[in-house]
This record gives sequence, C-alpha cells and structure tokens, in this order.
Amino acid sequence: MRHVTVAATQMPCGWDVNENIAAAEALVREAHAKGAQIILLQELFERCYFCQKQIYDYLKFATPIDENPAIAHFSRLAAELKVVLPISFYERCNNAYYNSIAIIDADGSLLGIYRKSHIPDGPGYSEKFYFTPGDTGFEVWDTAYARIGVGICWDQWYPECARAMALMGAELLFYPTAIGSEPQDTSLDSRDHWQTVQCGHAGANLVPLIASNRTGRETEGESAITFYGSSFIADETGKKVAELDRDSTGVILHTFDLDSIAHKRHSWGVFRDRRTDLFPVLLSKDGETW
Repeated sequence: MRHVTVAATQMPCGWDVNENIAAAEALVREAHAKGAQIILLQELFERCYFCQKQIYDYLKFATPIDENPAIAHFSRLAAELKVVLPISFYERCNNAYYNSIAIIDADGSLLGIYRKSHIPDGPGYSEKFYFTPGDTGFEVWDTAYARIGVGICWDQWYPECARAMALMGAELLFYPTAIGSEPQDTSLDSRDHWQTVQCGHAGANLVPLIASNRTGRETEGESAITFYGSSFIADETGKKVAELDRDSTGVILHTFDLDSIAHKRHSWGVFRDRRTDLFPVLLSKDGETW
C-alpha cells in the first residue's frame, strides 16, 4: 500500500506580496502539522487577482522563474517540511508572459513548470491581456510521494486536460484556481457547476482531484468579484471527500491509498477500452475531420 495525504487550502488575498506569502506559509504549516505531504495553494496567491481590468502597470508583476519571491520562499519551506508544493506565479520569459505553476519537490528542488494552456477572456477575467497561451503542453511529475498532474483554473473546464495527465500516469490531479462571481451579472453563480465538472474528471479517469480556490471580495474600479472559496478534494469516483465553505480561510486533508486506486482504475477498464481510432474529431475546432 502507498498512502499519501493531500491538502487543499484557501484564503483571501491583498496587494501586499509579503503578507500573502506569510499567510500562505501559515496554511502550509498547518496542513503539514496535520499530516499533509502534498499541499495545494490557490492560483496567483501573491496578490489580488489583477486580471479584472487591462492595466499595463500590472504587467510589471511578472518575473522570471529565478526572480520570483514565492518560488524562492516556498522552495526553502518545502525542504524544511519535506512537503511537495505546486506554486502558482506570474512568469515572464523574454517577451512572453505566462500564468505558471512551479512544481517544488519535498527536498526543495524545482521539478519543472507548467504554463496554463487555456486562457479565458470575459468581464472581470481579462486574462488574454496578461497571459500568453502556455507552450509546455500537459505534464506530470514524479514527486517524492506520487506522480502528479497540475492544471490551472480555466484548464479545469476541459476534460482533455485531465485525460491527458491521466494517460501520462498522473495519480493525483491538482487544480489551483481563482473563480467567483461574474461582474456583469451578480445573479450568476457557477460554484456548483465548477465543482461538478471537476468531480467528473476525477470519476472519468479514476484519479483523485484536489482544487484550491481563493475567497473574499476584490474590486478594481467598478468591477468586483466575490470568489467562491469552496475548495475541495474528490476521490477517484468523483465523490467529494472534503470541502471548505465559501468564506473561511483554512485547510482540508484526505489520505489516499494509491495502489488500491491503481488496481481499481485497471479493473474498471476505461483506459483499456478507449477507441483512439475514433478520436480525430477531438483535434478539430469545429467537429469536422476533412
């Protein structure tokens, strides 16, 4: 049996990077004290969600990997606590700007990065202004405790993302996110839809899924978003086994037996019976294959 304990966290964020890093560290330490080995922080936790408006000064927030304060800070913390930490950050690489995740192993080493593939654009979520579509493709990493795959926020609406990582052997799927109300219509609430879609990824691939969202209300001029919180962990059947509420700052944990889940995944046959010869349509934009 191979047991691994995972944690999801959530918190509100302000504009002070050092304060946000300190708050995130407190959650990591709390999760570690409760036994977590892989701990997920939310998307772009270094500061407020700056993508509500197209503001050129905010492009200055992007840093090269080796200059990012959160990566340096949490690399040291990962080594101290012997935990795995996927760390979200705003990356600049020459003339490209990415929404990225650094995968920090339990010895503090950087295993690699994933750059967000799907970039949304809509009222309050003007990410195409800030981010270049990622060029890494979907990836998995052999960490100290499990082989993991990571998608970022809007990626979580695409079943191909989860399936690709599962095909590459991911034993756990992690999704840091920043999702909340729609500034143009406050009556819209996609919290349940968001959770249901991700639980479907877990169940369809028989791979547990961990999602961390931010909390609180953030404003940018006349635009405002109230983030849903509701971070959760789903088991390999898609059942939620731990969940936070919409507003609290905190951590949730769950322990999985990876060998038992691997046996179940094999026995279920969903990968054995895949008809890849029928999938060319998935490579098209419009469903036409000619």
